[in-house]
Amino acid sequence: MEKLKQIKLKSFVDERGVLTAIEMKEYVEWEVKRVYFLTDVTKPRGGHAVRHEKKMYVCQKGTVKARLHDGEKWHEFLLNGPGDAILMSTMCFRDFYDFSSDAVLLAISSVNYVPGDYIYDLDQFIKEVNS
Repeated sequence: MEKLKQIKLKSFVDERGVLTAIEMKEYVEWEVKRVYFLTDVTKPRGGHAVRHEKKMYVCQKGTVKARLHDGEKWHEFLLNGPGDAILMSTMCFRDFYDFSSDAVLLAISSVNYVPGDYIYDLDQFIKEVNS
């Protein structure tokens, strides 16, 4: 599997609205340990990596720009919800910015929150991921 991949989730539209479902087994082989979402974002988010993490980011509404470093190079994405998603199959350093005022970004993680697993320095991240 690629380290980073942008995908489009299946949405079903009818007169009642839009339903977008995520069948995790179709996209990842890891167990979901943590789910959270960002709303009303007024400043960039991220600026870190999490040791041993695999993740899926889903733009549920609005738009957001993403920049992820996989240890070799930066990858840039524009997420335009609902249904635009990024699959992260390896630990990456990430930045999210230019959130629209109505943006909702969902994060689905393979790890629980452990403060000591966070890396806030890009050079340290690159050194660790390449050692």
